[in-house]
Amino acid sequence: MTPPITPDLLLHAYGAGVFPMAEGRAAAEIFWVDPRQRGIIPLDGFHLSRSLRREIRRHPFAVRIDADFEGVVAGCADRPETWINEEIFDLYAALHRSGWAHSVEVWEGTALVGGVYGVTMGAAFFGESMFSRRRNASKIALAWLVARLRAGGFRLFDTQFITPHLRSLGAMEIPREAYRRHLKAALAEPADFFVQSAPSSPSEVLQLITQTS
Repeated sequence: MTPPITPDLLLHAYGAGVFPMAEGRAAAEIFWVDPRQRGIIPLDGFHLSRSLRREIRRHPFAVRIDADFEGVVAGCADRPETWINEEIFDLYAALHRSGWAHSVEVWEGTALVGGVYGVTMGAAFFGESMFSRRRNASKIALAWLVARLRAGGFRLFDTQFITPHLRSLGAMEIPREAYRRHLKAALAEPADFFVQSAPSSPSEVLQLITQTS
């Protein structure tokens, strides 16, 4: 019998370079994934288009951290095809309650309209999923996340896979062996998701993203 997946086992899996998925919302089982080509966003290579810069400066939404983590996971699962089943939802909610998982949220008034969530270990951020109910909401969430990771001393932003959307923002693929070298180095370094110098305004986000390393 396969042992149940616990939050501790999930963290151990991240440290070994694998992550869980389900076949669908109603799936009863979870399987582990270890891609041959791993998606990452280099923290010094996030691409800001002119239109995205303008949108961030315009600041049409409020951006919050960990105000509604479960709402972000639910938003990510709210699509025709999803790998987030009930067990995965509960596992990441547990990691959030214990301080390992975080969300960057985009709000329009009292409505959660976009966001991204993931897991932190050492100087690695393992991005899990994102969603958008307004134009550019997920891109804005990613920009604020990248700025926060840079401010906090993170070294690795793992996106697992890449999509055309992520590629347009600077995501790239690296071989499994190279990813594991980056992962080992990042896990050995300290980082702080709640660093005091984390951005709190659009101008600080743009400055942190565009400054050279």
